[in-house]
Parts: sequence; structure tokens; C-alpha cells
Amino acid sequence: MSEEKEETLFHVLPIYDEPEKRRDVPESPDASSQPEHHAWSQLGEMCGPPEQPLGSLRQHGPAYQQMTCASPQQQAPQALDGSELPATWLSKAESEDAAFGFSPPPGAEFGEPCPSPGPSEEVLSFLRAIPPVPDDVVVRQRAPHKSWKVGRLRHGKKVYAVAISGSTHHVYTCGHGYIRVWDESALHAWDQAPQAQLNFQDRDSCVFTCKLFPDERSLITGGLSQSLTLWDLVPTPRVRAQLASTGSVCYSLALSSNAQICVASFKGFVEIWDLQNQILIRKHEVPIYGSRCVDITGNKFWTGGEDTKLYSWDLRSYQRLQQHDLRHEILSITHDPSEEWLLVGLRMSDIVIVHTHRKEKFKAVLQKYAYHHNLKFASCGSFLVATMNETIRCIAAPSLHKLFQVEESAHILCCDISSDNQYVVTGSKNSASVYQLLY
Repeated sequence: MSEEKEETLFHVLPIYDEPEKRRDVPESPDASSQPEHHAWSQLGEMCGPPEQPLGSLRQHGPAYQQMTCASPQQQAPQALDGSELPATWLSKAESEDAAFGFSPPPGAEFGEPCPSPGPSEEVLSFLRAIPPVPDDVVVRQRAPHKSWKVGRLRHGKKVYAVAISGSTHHVYTCGHGYIRVWDESALHAWDQAPQAQLNFQDRDSCVFTCKLFPDERSLITGGLSQSLTLWDLVPTPRVRAQLASTGSVCYSLALSSNAQICVASFKGFVEIWDLQNQILIRKHEVPIYGSRCVDITGNKFWTGGEDTKLYSWDLRSYQRLQQHDLRHEILSITHDPSEEWLLVGLRMSDIVIVHTHRKEKFKAVLQKYAYHHNLKFASCGSFLVATMNETIRCIAAPSLHKLFQVEESAHILCCDISSDNQYVVTGSKNSASVYQLLY
């Protein structure tokens, strides 16, 4: 497929500065329960017909279903009689048919019920007996509306990688020669000393990338070194193991959801590690200029870099599965919590959104040259943080409404969000900035 043909498959999306800007978009009948439908549905006007009917992301992907909130009255069937319940089912079926290009059966007008048996009286009685869910026990994923800069962590050198835990609110700033550990009290201070400093055995080593394990009790780091380092963080930070690598510079790390598999990217190849047994499973060659970034979703891993192409690979057979020509250099790759959607940060600040299983691609166009572009999805799935040069943008998902924007005084090299979605930490030339998220 030619490069031009690849570009036409993108569905271009705006990032809204204010929620009011969405009011001029025609609303669908079920807009109240699908606020994200507006942002993704404008592609037809900009790029012509997509490769396949998209519908809304709510219809296609459970990943984004989790990001919007319906009231208990919308979710629980209450006091439905025999006429109301079949109509509810039909409405849902019609929306699914429309999304996948199906047409109603002969003799039935669109929107009219098709002849089918309704639920039995026993089923209706059971549904009526289900008590409504009180509003105060419904869990809704909120998104922050602003941030408050509460502290600065003085690392002393460039902070190339940073991680923050949600359970202890400990921060790990990584760079040349050492890692500094900061406790929660330092997050709300401007000149507090670190809790600990972890010096590298080789003082010339430098950490470019780090990943906190899901249980937040371990950390893995890579960079300018002959090995990847596994750290135990509890009760006190210490080196657990050195994993001897075959490359001299590790650019990026990715962990599987269970933290058993790690993929480390080097120039022209990746290493796939079994972390539980500390065994190198495979050294796998990838395009030499397509290996700067790496991520894992399910049984796939993804790579990308200077050659502007996004590749997906099977973690079991190691075969290349997909190749997307994104036309601009890839600077970062991350995924949403469900691992259904992959986000790719480009040199021109654009954010490409790719479905990990279906042929769906979207692009949020910003058209601003970026020296550094980092993406991080919140664990709750309701927002993401994008840092581009000196700018921090917090963006709602999946509506792409810009929640807030912050300007730093220096280029941002890395960022992380605590797993409890309370803090954002960014690393720059000699310190890390701490932002508390306000809801």
C-alpha cells in the first residue's frame, strides 16, 4: 500500500480547547450517553469515507466504554413493561447494525420493531425485582479540571526517566550516575533532600528509561549500560539483579500487564526477557531506525522510531503483524488501560490512535515541531497527559477535550502519573516538577 493511501485511512480528530466548542457538532439521538461520539464522527467531513464504517468508539471498543459514565437509571432496567424492554433491545441492535454496515430486513422500516417474540413474564418479573443502584455507590471515573504545582525535586542532573508510585507516593528520578528516591513529604516541598540516592556501580552509566511494576514494589531501568537493572523497592531500594544485555544503549522498556515479560529496545533489535526467571528469551531484529520506542499490548509488542513506521509483532511467533506509515518520526508509544488502543506521539506533536486489533486509525493534529513528546495514560482511563517541549497538556479520553495546559520553563524529557491519579511528575534539565491534580 502506498504512502498516500496509508494517509487517507487516518480519521482526523480535533483536540477541543473548551467543551463549549463541541456544541456546533450535530448530536446523535443517544448523545447523552455517548459524549465521545462527536469528536470521532467528524472524519467523514475531513477525509472522506473511512476504510470501514466506524460508528462510535463506544459501539466498537469496551476500552472507551469504561471512560464515560452513565447514570444508574441508564444502566439498570427498572420497572419495564413488555413494550418498553423490546424497544430498548432493538435500539441497541440497530446501532450495532449501523456500525457494521447491516441493513434492516425486508419489509421493516428503519426504527420500527421487527417481528420477534418478547421476553416472558418470568423474565420481566425478575427485571422488575432488581433494586435500583443508589447514586452514592456508583463509581464514576472523573477527570481533573486543573493542576497545582506543589513541589520541585532537585535531582542535580538531567532527569531522563521518572516514576511515581500510587501507594506510597514515592518518586524515582533517573539520570546520569544515580537514581534519587523521594518520599511523599518531598512532593510538597521545593528544596528537600532525597530520601535516598542509588549510585550506579559504573559512574558513566545513565538511565534513559524506567518502568515501575504493577505492584509498585519493583523497578526496572535501562539506558547507557551493558545491562538492565532490576530493583527491589521494599523495604529499602536495592539491586535485585543485573540482566546482561547484548546492546550498549537501551532506549525504551515495556512491561506486560503481569510484569512477567519485558521488551527492551536497542538500535536495530529488541530483547525479550522473562523477568520471573531472569532469562533472555529472544533477541529479535527489527528495522534499524524503527526501534526507538516499544510497548506491549496483550500478545503483541509494538516498535517505532525515526523511519516513521509503527510496527506490531507477535510475542509468540515473533512475526510482523502490521505496519503503519505515520509520515513523521515516532517519539513515544503508550496504551490505554484496557490495551485496546495504542497512542503514538509524533515529531510534529500529532497523536495517532490505533486500535490494537481492528483496522482503525485516528490522528489528533497539532502541527507543532516537538523535540520531546511523551504520552502517559491515567490508570483510570478517563484522561491522558501529553508533554511536548515545555508544554503539559491534560486531555480527556475519549472526547479529546483539553482539560488544562501548563507551561514549564525548560523542555520536558519525561513524565509519569501516579496509579491513584493524584499526581503528575515531569523531568527536565536538572529537576522534576510535581503537580497535584484537582478534581
